[in-house]
Amino acid sequence: MSAATVATPAPEKASARDWLAVFGAILGAFTAILDIQITNASLADIQGALGASTEEGSWISTAYLMAEIIVIPLTGWLSSVIGLRRYLAANTMLFTGFSLACALSTTLSQMILFRAGQGFTGGVLIPTAIVIVRTRLSKAQQPIGIAMFGLTATFAPAIGPTVGGWLTDNLSWHYIFYLNLVFGPMAAAIQLGAFDSVPARWSELLKGDWIGIGLMAMGLPALTYVLEEGQRKDWFGSQIIVNMSLLAVFGITGFILRELTTERPFINLRVLANRSVGGACVLMTVLGAVSFGSIYIIPVYCAQIQGYNAQQIGYVVMWSGLPQLVLFPMMPLLMRAVDARLLVVTGTLFFIASCWINVALTHDVGADQLILPQLLRAIGQPLFTIPLSQLSTAGLAPRDTADASALSNMMRNLGGSIGIAMLSTMIDRREHMHFSVLAEAITVNATRTQDRLAALAAGMHARIADPIAAKGAAIGLLAQQVRREATVMAYADGFYLVGVSLVLSLAVVAILKKPQRSSGPIEAH
Repeated sequence: MSAATVATPAPEKASARDWLAVFGAILGAFTAILDIQITNASLADIQGALGASTEEGSWISTAYLMAEIIVIPLTGWLSSVIGLRRYLAANTMLFTGFSLACALSTTLSQMILFRAGQGFTGGVLIPTAIVIVRTRLSKAQQPIGIAMFGLTATFAPAIGPTVGGWLTDNLSWHYIFYLNLVFGPMAAAIQLGAFDSVPARWSELLKGDWIGIGLMAMGLPALTYVLEEGQRKDWFGSQIIVNMSLLAVFGITGFILRELTTERPFINLRVLANRSVGGACVLMTVLGAVSFGSIYIIPVYCAQIQGYNAQQIGYVVMWSGLPQLVLFPMMPLLMRAVDARLLVVTGTLFFIASCWINVALTHDVGADQLILPQLLRAIGQPLFTIPLSQLSTAGLAPRDTADASALSNMMRNLGGSIGIAMLSTMIDRREHMHFSVLAEAITVNATRTQDRLAALAAGMHARIADPIAAKGAAIGLLAQQVRREATVMAYADGFYLVGVSLVLSLAVVAILKKPQRSSGPIEAH
């Protein structure tokens, strides 16, 4: 049973209160998704303040994702039991409270606990937004609501590092959490005013599919942990990664079998048999991988190769976010005039073009040279994210809309973890490979190598009088330069992988159903 089972069909024309409900839901979802990425630019500052190592500090992000992945599939069922108004507003207020607690944390354990609380409550806000768009707006108005929802999927993660970097450099890292004290109460107040209160059905909790919930709560967080921590722990060279992988396989397999065979599943996995829903979920996985993956590569490259601080990195990433504000108002018109599948293909091609530009990466590429590919991503992401959000719930009965929305959002988040895990592993291994190849090509007896070492040693004489010591320093500097070039080549390989993955994903578009046209671009019910 899902939240949509208690929802009424879409009205002929939305009232002001309906639009307020949509805005309140989308504001909550925007805040929750923004919080996934906003800590990344400030992680070093938070780790330093809490006395945590890099490996320990990684839990600040991982705890959020592990908790969020549990609650997203549960949202439809729990909101139908507790009541959408009560459930949504309560989680929005709890999310705000956990944000304040994160800002006031003085130890790493406190921060991890409260970040998990943020993930568990923030995850509720994401899938419910699209359900509210489908049930509170008319078919003709739904493209506008879906375009607004697109802000949560692409704009929020794109500007997260920018906002986080600016707040950290100009104020302190605490303000990335204080920011939620503005949006959270506002969203909760709107939700309380725009939704009708319905009686809770607490007895349904006892009838819930707790075996399926337990298997899901075991498998999905374990998989998230493996993807987030695998590279840091040398993958299957670590016993904890092996154990968590086995737990993930057991839990996820059991969860899928349970939900397909039980009479009262808490989430209807059979909606994936609808080729548009299933295909959209596959593409959402790819979207999560490439969008979160590109957000991962660019800041790391800027920090490691260019030596940028958090605010400078935020400036670069900003160009993949702010231009979207111009595109979002145009999306409803585009979705009325153009086949949604064609928009998905067009957006994907823009993203592919941005990756091909970055494949030519060199150590001289800085902020100015990164603007064009970032702009192409900014154009591409709304063009395939918003139509996919529409296709993933199109043509479904109201009771299935919440489940389809939860599944597509869950797959996008998993895709993000998969993309970052693949890219971080690939970049690390390709860097070692490129370094070995370059090092083999540079022999001490080669004329060009001797000339380069002599030039570097000559430059060292101003600081190092001893010729032998100067030559040793020159060799060390040459090794650093080789390592830098190997790293840049590995980043270029990462963009190549993203581009190839997007090219392959275009085949999935062929299985999506052609959207119906009536008063709106797609029939929702």
